Amino acid sequence: MRRSISILDGNTFLACDEQGDVDPSPSVPTGLFSYDTRFLSTWRLRVNGERLHALSVDDVRYFESRFFLVPGEPTHYIDAKISVIRNRTIGGSFTEDLAVLNHGDHEVELSVRVDMGSDFADIFEIKNPQRKKAPVSAIVEEGQLRLRYLRDRFHRETVISSSAAAVIDSDGMTFQVRIPPQAEWQTQLHVRTLVLGAQERDFRESLKLRYVRSRDELDEELRRWVAAAPRLSCDSPPIASTYRRSLVDLAALRYTSISVAAELIAAGLPWFMTVFGRDSIFTCLQALPFTPQLVPATLGTLAYGQGTRINDFSDEEPGKILHELRYGESAGFEEQPHSPYYGSADSTPLFVILLDEYERWTGDATLVRAYEFEARAALRWIDTYGDLLDTGYIWYQTRNPKTGLPNQCWKDSWDSVSYRDGRLPDFPRATCELQGYAYDAKVRGARLARLYWNDPAYADRLEREAADLKTRFNQEFWVADGEYYAFALDTDGGQVDALSSNIGHLLWSGIVDESRAGRIAELLLSPRLFSGWGVRTLATDCARYNPLGYHVGTVWPFDNSIIAWGLWRYGFRREAATICQAIFDAAEYFQGRLPEAFAGYPRARTTYPVEYPTACSPQAWSAAAPLLLLRVMLGLEPQGEHLIVDPELPTDVGRVELLNIPGRWGRTDALGRSRTPDDDLDLPPIPMRPRAL
Repeated sequence: MRRSISILDGNTFLACDEQGDVDPSPSVPTGLFSYDTRFLSTWRLRVNGERLHALSVDDVRYFESRFFLVPGEPTHYIDAKISVIRNRTIGGSFTEDLAVLNHGDHEVELSVRVDMGSDFADIFEIKNPQRKKAPVSAIVEEGQLRLRYLRDRFHRETVISSSAAAVIDSDGMTFQVRIPPQAEWQTQLHVRTLVLGAQERDFRESLKLRYVRSRDELDEELRRWVAAAPRLSCDSPPIASTYRRSLVDLAALRYTSISVAAELIAAGLPWFMTVFGRDSIFTCLQALPFTPQLVPATLGTLAYGQGTRINDFSDEEPGKILHELRYGESAGFEEQPHSPYYGSADSTPLFVILLDEYERWTGDATLVRAYEFEARAALRWIDTYGDLLDTGYIWYQTRNPKTGLPNQCWKDSWDSVSYRDGRLPDFPRATCELQGYAYDAKVRGARLARLYWNDPAYADRLEREAADLKTRFNQEFWVADGEYYAFALDTDGGQVDALSSNIGHLLWSGIVDESRAGRIAELLLSPRLFSGWGVRTLATDCARYNPLGYHVGTVWPFDNSIIAWGLWRYGFRREAATICQAIFDAAEYFQGRLPEAFAGYPRARTTYPVEYPTACSPQAWSAAAPLLLLRVMLGLEPQGEHLIVDPELPTDVGRVELLNIPGRWGRTDALGRSRTPDDDLDLPPIPMRPRAL
C-alpha cells in the first residue's frame, strides 16, 4: 500500500504520495483541502518527462514536509547526477520550495514540469463520487494560473504563482532551466485557496494575516502554544513523547471558523476537518487542565449555532446543540444537511457539562452567566424534544430518514447498537450513556443555577429530576442475568442487552449506584471487554463483535480516557491506572500519535496494536486522550480554590511531575510516582496551594 504524507494547518491540509505528488482520485482524499473543498486534485512533478523516485521523506513539523527525490526508477540512479528537493509548508496558504541540483561536472539543460489541476470536489463527493454541477475553468493571467469553480453564489478559486519565469498553460507550469555544474536551480510555488461569497469574502479579508503565515511565524505560534501548557517531567520517555505529540497535534488542528470569528479544533484528518459538537466538547473536557483557552470559543460557537426551530432536514430542534458544521458545496446547496446539522443526541447535555467543568477549573463566572440562556435551553431540550417517548429518557430518531444519521450517539455507525444476539433494534433508541449525560447535566445545571443564576428553586427542581432519573435508570437498564447495564432501551422499553464500553461512560457521569460500581469495573477489565491495549467498544461474546469493526470491537483511545476518568471517580484507581498504562503502551507503537481507533485483538495475540485501516490521524479527541489520562493518573480534581492531587500511577512508570497547571488557583504543580510492592500506605489527597505567579 502506498504511504500517504500529510501536512496541515487547522482545517487546511495536503495529502500526497511519497514523491510529493497528487494524482487525481475520485474516491481517496488526496490533494489540497480547505473548508471541505479540494482545491488541488493534481500536483505532479516531472523532470525531462520522467516521474521522480523518493530517497527520503521527512515529516519536519505538522505544517512542513521535505522530499528528497531523483528522476527515474531505483535501478537508474546508482550514480545519480540530478536530485530534487521539495520543501513545502502550509500556513493558511500552501508553499512549495522546489530545488533541482546538478551533481555532475557539466552544465545541464532540463525541462521541469508541474502538472496542476483542481476538481473542486466536496469532501462528501469523495466519499460518494458524483458529477460536478458546474464546469471548472482555468485562466492564465498576470503570471498566475487561476483555477475557478462557480455555481450560483458558491465560488472557489485556486491561485498558483511561481517566483521563477515559467510557461503557464491551463494544466500547469513548465520551466526550461540551465544548471551549471555543482549548482542548483530554485523556484517557489505559492498556492492560495480562495473561499468567496458575500459574507465569506469579507471574513477572509478581515483575517488575512491569520490565514497566511510564514514558517517562522508558524514555529513561533507552536512554541507559544506548547509553552502555555503545563510542563511534564517524568521517568517514562514514552509518556513524555506522547504528551508532546498530543499538544502539537491539538495545535495543528486549530482553525478559524468562517461563520464565527473564533479559533476552534477540527475533529480529525481527513474526513472531519471541521467543528463537531460532540467531538469538540469531549476534546475540551479532556484537555481542560492543559489548554483551557479552547473552551470559550468552543462554547461560544456552539451557543451561536444552538437550535431555535424545528427543521426536519437538519434535525434542528429548539435548544439542541449542533452536531456538525460544513462549508462545502453539498452543504451550501442543501444536498447534505450540514450547514449546520443537529444529528446528535449527546451534544446538548454535554454542552452544560462542559460549561460547569470549565467554571470549576477556571472560576470564570462571567462565562457561566453569559451562557445561562443557552444552558437553560439545553436542559429544557433534554425533557422535551429529547424525550421522544415521554418516558424521562433521552431518545433519538432522525427527522430526516433520507440523509440524516440513524444513530445519534457517539457510536454513530449503522450497526453499532445491537442486541447481544446481533439483532438491530428499531427507532427511536435510548442508549445508556445518554441517560448518564442527562443526569450529569442536571446535577451540574443545579450547581450553576444555585451559585451563579440566582435561581435556587430551579436548582432544587433539577436535583430532584436527576435523583429520579438515577433511580429509574438503575431499575430499568440493569440486565439482571449479566449484572451490567444494557446498551440501550428499544422502542417498547425492552433492554438492548449487548455488553459495551458505554458502561464506562456511566461511571464518569455518576449515574451508577455505588453498590454496582464494582461489578462494572470488573467487567471493564475482564477479557470480554479489555484487550490488553484498552477497552473494546463491544464485548467479545456479542454476536456482532469484530476486532476490526468500527464501533463493534475496536479500541478507541477517547473512549478509554472517559472510562478511566469514570473508574477514578468511583475510587477504582488501580483499574483506571491499568487502562492508562495500556493506552500509553499503544501510543508508543504509533510514535505518540494515537489514531481514532485500532483493532481489538487480544494483546496476547499481537506484539503491537493493529492499525484500523481508515482511522483518522491526527484526531482531536484521540490527541487529547493522553492529557485526560495524565489527569486521571495524578488524580487532579478542582475543589474550591484548590487543586486536589491524589495520584495512582501504573506500575513501573516511576515519577510523573506536572508543572504550572493553570486554574482558578493560579498555577500549581502535581507530583506522583508508581507504587512499589512495599508501598502499603494509603496516603490522603493533597490540596495543592497556588504558587506565586
